[in-house]
Amino acid sequence: MNEYILIFRHEDASKSISQEQMQQWMQQTMDWINDIAAQNKFSDGKGLLFDEARVVHGGDKRVSEKAFGNLHETIGGYIIVRAESIEEAIEFAKGSPVLQGQHNSVEVRRIAR
Repeated sequence: MNEYILIFRHEDASKSISQEQMQQWMQQTMDWINDIAAQNKFSDGKGLLFDEARVVHGGDKRVSEKAFGNLHETIGGYIIVRAESIEEAIEFAKGSPVLQGQHNSVEVRRIAR
């Protein structure tokens, strides 16, 4: 069985949704993760904070104060799942509440051993 990382990319929701909507989304996310864990397929996961983020650029090693530059999306977190195939990992990704946002996405990648 392989491990796959599911990377959550989304627009900055802090400006477009209420605190109540954010709490509802977080509960949906926890329910989704608990469902994966009940199948013994959840390995790990973390949310990412935006308050202490920088980008170190190649070449001149310049540091950007904003971690996301001009991108319209951010990486909000990830989970790692165990799956028999990328297709199974994709099915997990399709259930992510992150996908409720029109421009949001979940990137699925197999983790090297």
